[in-house]
Amino acid sequence: MRIRPVGAHALLLDCDDADQVEAWRAELWHRRDAGELTAREIVPAAVTVLLDGVPDPASTAARIAGWRPRNTVGGADSVEVRVPTVYDGADLPAVADHWGVDVPAVVARLRRTEFRVAFCGFAPGFAYLTGLPPELAVPRLATPRTRVPAGSVALAGPYAGIYPTASPGGWLLVGRTDLQLFDVHADPPARLTPGTRVRLVETS
Repeated sequence: MRIRPVGAHALLLDCDDADQVEAWRAELWHRRDAGELTAREIVPAAVTVLLDGVPDPASTAARIAGWRPRNTVGGADSVEVRVPTVYDGADLPAVADHWGVDVPAVVARLRRTEFRVAFCGFAPGFAYLTGLPPELAVPRLATPRTRVPAGSVALAGPYAGIYPTASPGGWLLVGRTDLQLFDVHADPPARLTPGTRVRLVETS
Protein backbone atom coordinates (compact mmCIF):
# COMPACT_ATOMS: atom_id res chain seq x y z
CA MET A 1 0.00 0.00 0.00
CA ARG A 2 1.29 3.48 -0.93
CA ILE A 3 0.08 6.81 0.46
CA ARG A 4 -0.02 9.98 -1.65
CA PRO A 5 -1.14 13.53 -0.82
CA VAL A 6 -4.04 14.81 -2.91
CA GLY A 7 -4.59 18.54 -2.62
CA ALA A 8 -4.29 20.37 0.69
CA HIS A 9 -6.43 18.14 2.90
CA ALA A 10 -6.67 14.69 1.36
CA LEU A 11 -4.71 11.45 1.07
CA LEU A 12 -4.98 8.62 -1.45
CA LEU A 13 -4.04 5.05 -0.54
CA ASP A 14 -2.95 3.04 -3.59
CA CYS A 15 -3.69 -0.64 -3.00
CA ASP A 16 -2.73 -3.81 -4.83
CA ASP A 17 -6.21 -5.32 -5.19
CA ALA A 18 -9.82 -5.22 -4.03
CA ASP A 19 -9.12 -7.28 -0.91
CA GLN A 20 -6.48 -4.78 0.24
CA VAL A 21 -8.88 -1.90 -0.45
CA GLU A 22 -11.53 -3.56 1.74
CA ALA A 23 -9.02 -4.29 4.51
CA TRP A 24 -7.89 -0.65 4.61
CA ARG A 25 -11.43 0.68 4.26
CA ALA A 26 -12.52 -1.35 7.29
CA GLU A 27 -9.41 -0.39 9.29
CA LEU A 28 -9.76 3.32 8.59
CA TRP A 29 -13.48 3.34 9.40
CA HIS A 30 -12.67 1.55 12.68
CA ARG A 31 -9.89 4.02 13.54
CA ARG A 32 -12.16 6.98 12.81
CA ASP A 33 -14.95 5.53 14.96
CA ALA A 34 -12.41 5.02 17.77
CA GLY A 35 -11.28 8.65 17.55
CA GLU A 36 -7.83 7.74 16.24
CA LEU A 37 -8.33 9.27 12.80
CA THR A 38 -9.87 12.51 11.61
CA ALA A 39 -11.26 12.42 8.06
CA ARG A 40 -14.53 13.80 6.77
CA GLU A 41 -14.84 11.15 4.06
CA ILE A 42 -13.25 7.71 3.58
CA VAL A 43 -14.15 6.52 0.10
CA PRO A 44 -13.05 3.14 -1.35
CA ALA A 45 -12.75 2.60 -5.10
CA ALA A 46 -11.47 -0.24 -7.29
CA VAL A 47 -7.82 -0.06 -6.11
CA THR A 48 -7.69 3.10 -3.97
CA VAL A 49 -9.06 4.55 -0.74
CA LEU A 50 -9.52 8.33 -0.55
CA LEU A 51 -9.39 10.20 2.76
CA ASP A 52 -10.82 13.68 2.40
CA GLY A 53 -11.11 16.41 4.99
CA VAL A 54 -7.85 15.50 6.76
CA PRO A 55 -6.60 18.45 8.90
CA ASP A 56 -2.92 17.42 8.86
CA PRO A 57 -2.21 15.10 5.91
CA ALA A 58 1.52 14.71 6.60
CA SER A 59 1.19 13.52 10.19
CA THR A 60 -1.86 11.41 9.31
CA ALA A 61 0.06 9.69 6.51
CA ALA A 62 2.91 8.92 8.91
CA ARG A 63 0.50 7.34 11.41
CA ILE A 64 -1.31 5.30 8.75
CA ALA A 65 2.03 3.99 7.49
CA GLY A 66 2.54 2.38 10.91
CA TRP A 67 -0.87 0.69 11.01
CA ARG A 68 -1.72 -2.77 9.77
CA PRO A 69 -5.31 -3.60 8.81
CA ARG A 70 -7.06 -6.41 10.62
CA ASN A 71 -8.00 -9.42 8.53
CA THR A 72 -11.67 -8.52 8.13
CA VAL A 73 -12.25 -9.22 4.43
CA GLY A 74 -15.34 -11.39 4.14
CA GLY A 75 -15.69 -11.50 7.91
CA ALA A 76 -18.85 -13.00 9.36
CA ASP A 77 -19.30 -9.92 11.56
CA SER A 78 -20.10 -7.70 8.58
CA VAL A 79 -23.73 -7.02 7.65
CA GLU A 80 -25.38 -9.39 5.15
CA VAL A 81 -28.20 -8.26 2.87
CA ARG A 82 -30.25 -10.95 1.13
CA VAL A 83 -31.58 -9.63 -2.17
CA PRO A 84 -34.66 -11.50 -3.49
CA THR A 85 -33.88 -12.00 -7.17
CA VAL A 86 -35.90 -13.25 -10.13
CA TYR A 87 -33.41 -14.67 -12.63
CA ASP A 88 -35.01 -13.80 -15.95
CA GLY A 89 -32.57 -11.28 -17.43
CA ALA A 90 -32.39 -10.81 -21.17
CA ASP A 91 -28.63 -11.41 -21.22
CA LEU A 92 -28.54 -14.70 -19.31
CA PRO A 93 -27.85 -16.66 -22.54
CA ALA A 94 -24.95 -14.32 -23.36
CA VAL A 95 -23.46 -14.79 -19.89
CA ALA A 96 -23.87 -18.56 -20.21
CA ASP A 97 -22.05 -18.43 -23.56
CA HIS A 98 -19.17 -16.41 -22.04
CA TRP A 99 -18.89 -18.86 -19.14
CA GLY A 100 -19.21 -21.96 -21.33
CA VAL A 101 -22.17 -23.32 -19.36
CA ASP A 102 -25.97 -23.39 -19.62
CA VAL A 103 -28.34 -20.80 -18.10
CA PRO A 104 -29.25 -22.92 -15.03
CA ALA A 105 -25.54 -23.17 -14.19
CA VAL A 106 -25.23 -19.37 -14.37
CA VAL A 107 -28.16 -18.97 -11.99
CA ALA A 108 -26.75 -21.60 -9.63
CA ARG A 109 -23.38 -19.85 -9.54
CA LEU A 110 -24.94 -16.46 -8.80
CA ARG A 111 -27.19 -17.94 -6.09
CA ARG A 112 -24.33 -19.57 -4.19
CA THR A 113 -21.84 -16.69 -4.49
CA GLU A 114 -21.31 -14.52 -1.44
CA PHE A 115 -20.81 -11.06 -2.90
CA ARG A 116 -19.33 -8.08 -1.08
CA VAL A 117 -19.78 -4.38 -1.77
CA ALA A 118 -16.36 -3.16 -2.87
CA PHE A 119 -17.34 0.45 -3.57
CA CYS A 120 -20.21 2.60 -4.79
CA GLY A 121 -20.51 4.88 -7.79
CA PHE A 122 -22.12 5.50 -11.18
CA ALA A 123 -25.44 6.44 -9.56
CA PRO A 124 -26.63 7.00 -5.97
CA GLY A 125 -26.99 3.61 -4.32
CA PHE A 126 -25.22 1.65 -7.08
CA ALA A 127 -22.86 -0.86 -5.45
CA TYR A 128 -20.07 -2.70 -7.24
CA LEU A 129 -20.18 -6.28 -5.95
CA THR A 130 -17.14 -8.55 -5.96
CA GLY A 131 -17.11 -12.30 -5.39
CA LEU A 132 -16.98 -13.90 -8.81
CA PRO A 133 -13.59 -15.31 -9.89
CA PRO A 134 -11.65 -13.19 -12.43
CA GLU A 135 -12.08 -15.76 -15.21
CA LEU A 136 -15.85 -15.17 -15.17
CA ALA A 137 -15.55 -11.47 -16.07
CA VAL A 138 -17.92 -10.50 -18.89
CA PRO A 139 -17.79 -7.57 -21.34
CA ARG A 140 -20.27 -4.72 -21.35
CA LEU A 141 -22.69 -4.39 -24.23
CA ALA A 142 -21.18 -2.86 -27.36
CA THR A 143 -24.13 -0.45 -27.44
CA PRO A 144 -25.59 0.45 -24.01
CA ARG A 145 -29.33 0.30 -23.48
CA THR A 146 -30.98 3.71 -23.29
CA ARG A 147 -33.01 2.62 -20.24
CA VAL A 148 -32.38 -0.15 -17.74
CA PRO A 149 -35.27 -0.63 -15.26
CA ALA A 150 -34.72 -0.01 -11.56
CA GLY A 151 -33.91 -3.22 -9.70
CA SER A 152 -32.13 -4.85 -12.64
CA VAL A 153 -29.40 -7.26 -11.52
CA ALA A 154 -26.49 -7.20 -13.93
CA LEU A 155 -22.88 -8.19 -14.58
CA ALA A 156 -19.98 -6.30 -16.18
CA GLY A 157 -16.28 -7.03 -16.03
CA PRO A 158 -15.58 -8.79 -12.70
CA TYR A 159 -18.51 -7.09 -10.94
CA ALA A 160 -22.18 -7.67 -10.25
CA GLY A 161 -24.47 -4.72 -9.62
CA ILE A 162 -28.09 -3.73 -9.12
CA TYR A 163 -29.52 -0.60 -10.74
CA PRO A 164 -31.14 1.41 -7.91
CA THR A 165 -33.04 3.63 -10.36
CA ALA A 166 -33.88 3.47 -14.06
CA SER A 167 -30.96 4.71 -16.15
CA PRO A 168 -28.96 4.02 -19.30
CA GLY A 169 -26.54 1.14 -18.92
CA GLY A 170 -24.37 -1.37 -20.73
CA TRP A 171 -24.19 -4.17 -18.16
CA LEU A 172 -25.49 -7.66 -18.96
CA LEU A 173 -28.91 -8.20 -17.35
CA VAL A 174 -29.35 -11.46 -15.44
CA GLY A 175 -32.33 -10.75 -13.19
CA ARG A 176 -34.35 -8.24 -11.19
CA THR A 177 -35.37 -7.42 -7.63
CA ASP A 178 -38.06 -5.34 -5.94
CA LEU A 179 -35.76 -4.43 -3.04
CA GLN A 180 -35.41 -0.65 -2.66
CA LEU A 181 -31.72 0.17 -2.72
CA PHE A 182 -31.70 3.92 -2.29
CA ASP A 183 -33.93 6.12 -0.13
CA VAL A 184 -32.88 9.72 0.40
CA HIS A 185 -34.80 9.77 3.70
CA ALA A 186 -33.07 6.68 5.15
CA ASP A 187 -29.86 6.65 7.21
CA PRO A 188 -27.77 5.69 5.37
CA PRO A 189 -29.64 6.39 2.12
CA ALA A 190 -27.95 3.46 0.33
CA ARG A 191 -28.99 -0.06 1.36
CA LEU A 192 -25.70 -1.51 0.11
CA THR A 193 -22.60 0.18 1.57
CA PRO A 194 -18.90 -0.80 1.32
CA GLY A 195 -18.10 -3.98 3.23
CA THR A 196 -21.68 -5.31 3.16
CA ARG A 197 -22.06 -8.99 2.26
CA VAL A 198 -24.75 -9.67 -0.36
CA ARG A 199 -26.64 -12.80 -1.36
CA LEU A 200 -28.74 -12.81 -4.56
CA VAL A 201 -31.44 -15.16 -3.26
CA GLU A 202 -33.65 -16.68 -5.96
CA THR A 203 -37.36 -15.97 -5.76
CA SER A 204 -40.20 -16.71 -8.18
